Amino acid sequence: MVFKKLKSSIMRILVTGAAGFIASHLCEKLKSLGNDVYGIDNFNDYYNVKLKELNASDLDKQGISIFRKDLNDDLTDVFATPYDYVFHFAAQPGISSETTLEEYIKNNIYATQNLLEATLKYNSGLKSFINISTSSVYGIEATVDETQLTKPVSFYGVTKLASEQLALGLQRTGKLKACSIRLYSVYGPRERPEKLYTKLIENLYYDKPFPLFEGSVKHERSFTYVGDIVEGLTAIIGKEDIIDGEIINLGTDEVNTTQEGIQVVETIMNKRLIIDYKPARNGDQLRTSAVIDKAKSLLGYEPKTSLKQGLQKQVDWYLEKFT
Repeated sequence: MVFKKLKSSIMRILVTGAAGFIASHLCEKLKSLGNDVYGIDNFNDYYNVKLKELNASDLDKQGISIFRKDLNDDLTDVFATPYDYVFHFAAQPGISSETTLEEYIKNNIYATQNLLEATLKYNSGLKSFINISTSSVYGIEATVDETQLTKPVSFYGVTKLASEQLALGLQRTGKLKACSIRLYSVYGPRERPEKLYTKLIENLYYDKPFPLFEGSVKHERSFTYVGDIVEGLTAIIGKEDIIDGEIINLGTDEVNTTQEGIQVVETIMNKRLIIDYKPARNGDQLRTSAVIDKAKSLLGYEPKTSLKQGLQKQVDWYLEKFT
């Protein structure tokens, strides 16, 4: 009897920004499914590098290696062996008055273009280039579906929209299979230290005043647990033909105010927050409410984690790692 060799379903996947918050979780999930996962990260000092090193150590223990390179560098060695998928997270994140426009352009536009050029040159058989975008491209209020006009108001939103269009422009001209995923207010274990909940948990634990921008307690957000986001992104594998050229919102349709989020963490930690009010920050979104009908239809996406459940996991992570 002759047995035919079964075609391997193991995928070779590159994740940029792999030592960061969401990307590190995706790396672990993809690896747990039996894929060969590789990361790239420049380990810059935008925030405490020790957190990225901690994430990288967790990935290394699972057999996930990371190229320590900037995406603006020569990427020949990164693409020595082609990939099936590229998930592009790496970016200059957030809305910060301390980050210059030049830094946003360098790390969000030039870096993306260099990655795309390397992909075209060395990885012609790529199944899909998945660009990770943000609800910030919609502007002050991100409460619409993917067909609506984008109106970014921050350097971050403007440059992330540009990087998205660099990838989709290649898709439109038939040079690359690509899609873009717009994420909404992701939180959970490994969240960056300057982000709302990690900083909130830390300041509560140490009884330190928490800097809060005027008016932000009333801001409404689709706070989305990182595990739900990862499930949605993982669902792209095998659906590259269905989502080719698509822009897809990924978040939750559960909306909470910043004040409600603060109260949940206070309840979990059984402590009261000391607030240090700061002047309102330019570029902040007033309201986000993820319209995720397309994600549900194309990816079978269904966020399951409540804000209370997700924040309990984030508090547990913080207490385990940092206290």
